[in-house]
This record gives sequence, C-alpha cells and structure tokens, in this order.
Amino acid sequence: MEDLVVSLVAKGLTTGEVAAHLAEISGTQVSRQTISTITDRVLEGLGAWQSRPLDAVYPVIFIDAINVKIRDGQVANRPIYVALGVTADGERDILGLWAGDGGEGAKYWLHVLTEIKNRGVADVCIVVCDGLIGLPDAISTVWPAAVTQTCLVHYAEHRIMPSGPTEARLRPGQDGWMVLKLSA
Repeated sequence: MEDLVVSLVAKGLTTGEVAAHLAEISGTQVSRQTISTITDRVLEGLGAWQSRPLDAVYPVIFIDAINVKIRDGQVANRPIYVALGVTADGERDILGLWAGDGGEGAKYWLHVLTEIKNRGVADVCIVVCDGLIGLPDAISTVWPAAVTQTCLVHYAEHRIMPSGPTEARLRPGQDGWMVLKLSA
C-alpha cells in the first residue's frame, strides 16, 4: 500500500485526495497523517541519495533542466535540474535532481555544479549542456580544465546547423546513441 500512496502523491494528489481514493478502492481508512508519514520516509531516503558521495572523476557529465508542473501550494511550472554522469567504467549515474524556483539559469547551475564538486567530484573531462548563456562560465568556474560541449539536439534546435540544402536528422544508433545524419 505504501507504493500506491507514494505513486498517488507523485501524480499530484493531496493527502486528503489519497485518503479518499484508498477508501473508495479498498475500503481502507488511512489518515492524512499516515499518508504524510509514508511520504516523509521517502523524502528522507531521497535526501540521503541526493547527498551521497560521488566518484572523484567523471569522464562525461550531461546537464539539462526539464520544466515540470509542481504543486507547492499551487501548481506552477518549475525547472528540475538534472545531472547525469558517465563513470570511468561506462556506467550512467544520476548525480542528482534539483528543483529550481524560476526559469533555467546559469547562476543556479553554478550552485548545482558546486554542490556536485563538494560531494567529491574533483575532475570532469567533458560537460555536455545546452546553449544557455553563462553556462560555460559556470562550468569553468567549478572545473577549469573541463571541456564544455553543446549537445547535438540543442545544437540543431538553436539553428547553428548549416542551413540550405543540407538536412540534419537524429536517429537512434545500433548501440543506443543518437547518430547525426547529414544529407545534401
């Protein structure tokens, strides 16, 4: 039942709505306080995960923000900052998720990257990001030797790709990577 409570809260239902739904589908009376206690345990685990130590070196880190609707008193669009690292063994590791207050900004990214460094990441070879103004400066402030690379999807979205008779298409590659195909 705890998984169901967490799932319903994650979908945006209030504690009262979850209690009413559980009563309707299973006839079980669960108090709003019990639902809050269940979700608080999840948040504690999330806090421990978010502050865990990280590897000292990541060859590549991908960073981007995703705008989602979040209910915090009222529903509003907020950026969720995502950092995904590729370990030296080639494994993908979500380094963290951070909920921002307004639009995506380089100043907040500096805060996120500094937190990642403070959790043990001493060196990064390449940081792949979008073309947000000020982001390369934030990256070089935290990891001066890191190469900043604009990802191909954002590269194409921002129309930096050649125009005219050339056509750019992204398609899945055999190994799961995206392949850029240019044709004239």
